[in-house]
Amino acid sequence: MGGASGNTGTTSQLTPAKALEIAKNSEDGSIPPYVTAVLERAIDELWRRIQAQSTTYVMNKEEFIVFNYFRGRFTNLPAAQQAVARFWNNFQGDTSDVDGGHT
Repeated sequence: MGGASGNTGTTSQLTPAKALEIAKNSEDGSIPPYVTAVLERAIDELWRRIQAQSTTYVMNKEEFIVFNYFRGRFTNLPAAQQAVARFWNNFQGDTSDVDGGHT
């Protein structure tokens, strides 16, 4: 597949952070299936960790950015709201480094 962005069309070396960059920079809103696969795997794994440790799991910055991308899926879910609160309660750094900022 290749292309100007150098993407190979495989998920073997595509990180969630790079996949998010590709998805967010999609000019026409279409996201290649291999990018979607990486993002779906990342959010599924993260959500399983949050559910398994529903009162204690603290996302790191990279996980939070992925979670924030999918935030619409988790609207009104107490475990999700608590996970976001724990992230912000433990976050140390510049909030502008985190997509969406702190609200």
